[in-house]
Amino acid sequence: MTLKYIAKAVWDYGILYFGLVYLAFLCFIWAIVALLLYPVLPAAVGRSVGRVGAVAVFRLYLSSMEALGAWRLDLHSLDALRGAGPLIIAPNHPCLLDAVLVMSRLPNGLCVMKGTLLGNFLLGPASRLARYLRNDSLIRLVARATDELRLGGQLLLFPEGTRSTGDPVGPFTEAVGALSRRSGVPVQTVIIEADRRFLCKGWTPASRPNLPLTYRVHLGRRFDPPKDVRAFTVELERYFVRELAARAAEAKMPVASSATVEGAQRLRG
Repeated sequence: MTLKYIAKAVWDYGILYFGLVYLAFLCFIWAIVALLLYPVLPAAVGRSVGRVGAVAVFRLYLSSMEALGAWRLDLHSLDALRGAGPLIIAPNHPCLLDAVLVMSRLPNGLCVMKGTLLGNFLLGPASRLARYLRNDSLIRLVARATDELRLGGQLLLFPEGTRSTGDPVGPFTEAVGALSRRSGVPVQTVIIEADRRFLCKGWTPASRPNLPLTYRVHLGRRFDPPKDVRAFTVELERYFVRELAARAAEAKMPVASSATVEGAQRLRG
């Protein structure tokens, strides 16, 4: 093990843990502001301020870390969704950064949050100000999300429900299809490509990040609201498998494994 290798490892770990503290600091400052604004702003104004504020926090965090050499980002395709009206944004979910990457470009975006996260001071006040949605049950989530979509929001909802557990994706839930059918809002797929399995399922803080990381985001197919939710979910999962396999093969990224290609061929058949 050379001195150069050790120095690079120390630098990578230092950037990683600085980034975690930095993000917590930004969230803390915005949480205080949101806590003060929530009781005094009308709901419509608070919703807009909360979502624009989240974009500002996420973009500051991502750009600062990019300047430090933590990662290289290509997120510009998401800008085409501004002013596109109500949409259900459905990306694959390779890592913990995915929501931050996507939401940093959507000034009218809203998230689905676990109840435990809404009770967290770092995230709760800002989430309530932006009128993000609690993921307590599918029935209530669909009803609340439909109301927000009718107001022009763009809902970020991962079809897998959690970070990818398979190669290249894990099993899809029917939440995206059910919400699209109920609301009549189309589903805009988003393809997230990562060159390393950093912050993925099973990742631990002891794992060396090996910076810089590369993240590319592309707009995929836009699906009309389905009539058959189950058939739609199957079609959506097949689409992601094919698309990720093709892109990984072209870019020669790590997600392009033999299992991925074989899975795509199997689903094509």
